[in-house]
Amino acid sequence: MLFVVFSVNAQTSQKYNSIYDRTDFFDQYGKMIGYAKVNSIYNRIEYYDNYGKFIKYEKQNDVYQRKETYNNSGNQTGYETYYQVYQRTDKYNSNSQQTGYRKWNELYQQYDVYDAQNKKVGHYKYNTIYKRWDYTESSY
Repeated sequence: MLFVVFSVNAQTSQKYNSIYDRTDFFDQYGKMIGYAKVNSIYNRIEYYDNYGKFIKYEKQNDVYQRKETYNNSGNQTGYETYYQVYQRTDKYNSNSQQTGYRKWNELYQQYDVYDAQNKKVGHYKYNTIYKRWDYTESSY
């Protein structure tokens, strides 16, 4: 399989912050753009912007075996589910329409991200030097 990258649009990274017990998200310039924390009372992961404003949360639904995403008003915005047959995680919007998927690429040791039309839109790769996950958005 041949991948040719014509341009790189954006790169972000995420790193666990053990001092605040959360995952911090950074833009391509190293500026913090938000963070995520586990809320053990409500059993969910909550996302905040860099000013501490609550944005959304994710919660595991054990009945349907999927991870559901909700906005700050509590309305479901989508969900993710793992398909063993394809060995990938599919992503859906609140109307159950597939918006994309994520699949492990053993050759490059990264998660490739695809849109609903099976076009690769980026990838997550672990940076062992900085101990963080870097996301690179690409267009082909």
